[in-house]
Amino acid sequence: MGSLSIWHWLIVLAVVLLIFGTRKLRNAGGDLGAAVKNFKTAMREGEADADADKDKLQKSDDQKPGSA
Repeated sequence: MGSLSIWHWLIVLAVVLLIFGTRKLRNAGGDLGAAVKNFKTAMREGEADADADKDKLQKSDDQKPGSA
């Protein structure tokens, strides 16, 4: 009784399709996919910026007089 069977999920899917229609669900899926893609791109750019900042910091530490 605690878990839902495949038939329960199929009925839920059918009800959602009837309420929203396939076009709205397709648009929502496309929007979600675009959001994930933009998030991944931003994460890659953030990592690149962090690496660049780290390199700048190391170069400035190397150029300080008296550093061993």
